[in-house]
Amino acid sequence: MDDGNSSYFGIDLEVRSGGIEVLDSVNEIFEGAAAKYLSAVDADPARSNQHEIGGLPSVGFKSFLGTPGKSDGYPFPALMAYLTDDEDTELSRDTVTWYDARWRNPKRSPEYRLYYKSNPVTELIQPTDFFLIAKKRDGSLLLIFTPAGSSAEFQLRHLFGLPDVDQDFTSASMPSQTLILPIKLLLEELGVRAFDEKEVQNDLDMLLERFPDKFPKTAEFSAVAREVTDFDCITDPDAALIGWMEREEALFRAYERHIVSAKLRSGFGATGDDVDEFIAFSLSVQNRRKSRVGHAFENHIGFVFQEHKLQFEKGGGQRVTENKAKPDFLFPSFAAYHDQNHPTDKILLLGAKTTCKDRWRQVLSEGDRLEQKFLITLEGGISQSQTEEMQAKKLQLVVPEDIQQSFNTAQRATLYSFSQFIERAKASIC
Repeated sequence: MDDGNSSYFGIDLEVRSGGIEVLDSVNEIFEGAAAKYLSAVDADPARSNQHEIGGLPSVGFKSFLGTPGKSDGYPFPALMAYLTDDEDTELSRDTVTWYDARWRNPKRSPEYRLYYKSNPVTELIQPTDFFLIAKKRDGSLLLIFTPAGSSAEFQLRHLFGLPDVDQDFTSASMPSQTLILPIKLLLEELGVRAFDEKEVQNDLDMLLERFPDKFPKTAEFSAVAREVTDFDCITDPDAALIGWMEREEALFRAYERHIVSAKLRSGFGATGDDVDEFIAFSLSVQNRRKSRVGHAFENHIGFVFQEHKLQFEKGGGQRVTENKAKPDFLFPSFAAYHDQNHPTDKILLLGAKTTCKDRWRQVLSEGDRLEQKFLITLEGGISQSQTEEMQAKKLQLVVPEDIQQSFNTAQRATLYSFSQFIERAKASIC
């Protein structure tokens, strides 16, 4: 099974020996990108002869895709994704074709279009959806679709440098700034390497000595990430939280690559080709990826609170509010919350979600006694409509300082940093 490169259920693994190139800015990962809002002709095959998207030459994309021959065209391997604010990402690996729609008529000037086939992603696209196409430096394409006005759209526009988009393609400016953590997480979700595993090689060797055979518990992984980094969560909790999460993600992915690569080489079942065992293993890898980052986030947040000597409890077991809700963090305690004589202005409820999507509304129902609640997230570029709805529902959004740059100026004025929340907690409960 060791063919040098392995891909299973959307997870890419590089098994070859040698360095792994992971880059820090979008213009090092991609040659170029462009975006538009889809027209009915782009998205609805009933409105055109085929699944086609035109207009790319108008923004110079032909320089990335080339000049195809008369009768065939250039095929490009593509990863296609449909992102929404409230559902899991739909991914599909396919081939798209760049061709001249007028090749049969040599008297007319060429008209280059991108042809795509039906797949689970293209079945979801709708007119007015935001569409981004990016050419990777390995020669493949990334095609991303998301409903207009979604948080995913704003994140992608921030990432690629697209302040304005309409129904005609706009060329991306490809900014050179270092990728912030939520953008790295988004790219990793889309199959693009964004964490530099070379930087954690020494730490990985240490981790493999401690845990040679199987994944350690998330709390142990989080403790190692804090152990091997130099952040002061007393003076700068925002930088510490992001730094620990970055190191843990890079370390986790390097460790995962080592463990999973070894399993792929050894095969599945007695003869190495047991499909059921392979599927079960693949699902376990995916489930671990989905669940662990949220637990890591809570681990590091809780550690910071402990270092600041804040009184708090985490929801779980008998620690519940109304309707058996289990808030992520409650200050100072669940006993105080259930004591009707304890003033509500001395109680704080904080939800913790790496990404908001529609799940942020869960926090609203986790403490009926409290008019205002707090939510800390790693998600960048949340749409203004969502942040305005949060404000209307008295949910205060807490975003680490480095991630706040992905919000617009008006939104940033309404955000708490992690440090500001800690000061608010100290003032409220002490």
